[in-house]
Order: sequence, then C-alpha cells, then structure tokens
Amino acid sequence: MIVAFIDQHRHRWPVEAICTALTEAGCAIAPSTYYAARTRAPSARAVRDEYLKTQIMRVYEASGGIYGRRKIRAALHLEGITVAKCTIERLCADLGIRGIVRGKFPRTTRPAPETERPADLVDRQFAAQAPNQLWVADITYVRTEVGWVYVAFVLDVFSRMIVGWQTSTRMFADLAIDALAMGLWLRRRAGQDLTALIHHSDRGVQYRAIRYTQALHEAGAIASVGSRGDSYDNAMAEALNSLYKHELIYKKGPWTSTNAVEIATAEWVHWYNTTRLHSALDYQPPAAIEADYWTQNRARELSSQNN
Repeated sequence: MIVAFIDQHRHRWPVEAICTALTEAGCAIAPSTYYAARTRAPSARAVRDEYLKTQIMRVYEASGGIYGRRKIRAALHLEGITVAKCTIERLCADLGIRGIVRGKFPRTTRPAPETERPADLVDRQFAAQAPNQLWVADITYVRTEVGWVYVAFVLDVFSRMIVGWQTSTRMFADLAIDALAMGLWLRRRAGQDLTALIHHSDRGVQYRAIRYTQALHEAGAIASVGSRGDSYDNAMAEALNSLYKHELIYKKGPWTSTNAVEIATAEWVHWYNTTRLHSALDYQPPAAIEADYWTQNRARELSSQNN
C-alpha cells in the first residue's frame, strides 16, 4: 500500500521527499526500498489475483451485475476455475462487487369473495420430485411512464423453471390464463404428461375465475389455493417476483413503455431459465436440472424395457 501511495503522488513530489515524509509519519520506507519493490517481479499470488480479478469481472458483467460472491464462485467452478471462498470474498471486496439484495414489496393479490375454494394441497411445503408435479403462479406489477404493467408468472417447483409468463396493462383473468396457457402448451409440445399436476396460487380473483379453473380441469391439473391468506401461502412464487424486480425492473428502469417491459421480461426469462445459477439447485440453471432429469428418466425407461 505504501508503494501504491508513492506511485499515486510521485508526479507531484520527488520520491525521496515522499519517503522522508512517510518516515516522519511513522511509515518508514527508504527510496531504495521503493525502487526495489517497483522492479521486483510480482509474486505468484499477485499474478493469480490479477487473473482471478479478470475472470470475476467477466462473470459479474455477464450476469448483468446481478451475481454476488457465491454465484460468481459457483460460475467459475463450473468453468473449471477453483477459487477458495476467502479468496473470492477478498477479491470481490477489492473490486467493489456486491450482488443484488432483495427487500419486501406490496402485494398485488385482490382476494376473491369467500365462496368455496380449492383446498390448500401444498401447505407451504414447496417441494417436488419431478417436473410437472407442482406449479406455482402469481402476478406482480411494473410502473412505466405510460402506466402500470402487470406480469404473470408460472413456475415449476422442481426445477425453478418459468414455464409460462405474460404481460398486460390490465390485471384481469386473461393475464393469468395466458401465462398458464403458455406453460401448458410448452409442456405438451415436449410430450410431457400433465396429469395430476398441482397448480398452486394465492386467493386472487384471477386464479379463481371460472375460465381459469376450466383450463386447469381440461389439462388434468388440480387447483390448490393458499388457506391462510398471507404471503407465505405462495412464498416461492413471491420469491420469483422479488428476483424479477431486483434483477431486472429496478436495475434497468425507469421504463418508458409497456413494450419495453415485455421485451426485457422475455430476455430475462430466457436468461433465468437457461443461464442463471440457483443456489437451491446446487448452482445450476433450471434448464440443466430438467435436462438431467429427462436424460435419467429415459435411461430408467430403457433399463426397465430390457429387463
């Protein structure tokens, strides 16, 4: 640090004068020591630190400035670059890197009248052993210069894959239905069975609309609605909304139009599904989790056929 200090000020004062002033201040250094440090070859640690800083900045910038220390370390590990946790923390601190920090948000749920509603089949246990066992759905909002935009997401709990999404300037049932329709169409196109799928949501009127429940029934899915009426009823879907807000909306805003939000959301969903590392998935993206599952599933089917 003393050498760096001298480098910073040597254009204004002679090196000898700076060294004299530092020595009188209790930071003794001789001019010869300074020159020796300047000509000495960098240590192996310093060389590796510079290399790692370059790689860390590359991963950080590729994430759009979203990844923090844990995800940067995991991304480097996937590339075959092993870095100790303490090293990542030290170098990220030097670079001033800090990941996205999320907070709490107001909710968009407009409760439906308290008529008979589907049972809560999840009971706040957001876990699945395979794709298409449990989907969660919710709606969030984005302020633009021309008004509000509402965004609906449908998430597969097993892989954290966003299977459906839609934007609209009106928070009506069509918004939620279109997001659901996307998920159903994509899964059917892939030849996947949706029978006995549990679809979980909060008590919002959009998810209890007759057309929405009909769409679930026609797909062979089972509706589930949170029973307690607070944010924990649909915690995983609300966590996705929080990620969306922090990683895209707040970071890239302000938003000038509804089209800008829709285009950016499409790009973010693709990145989220195919590239973003998830700590809950052992730092893998959803697409990799699903690909691994279906590869193993096909292997099990072939094995059973041969036996």
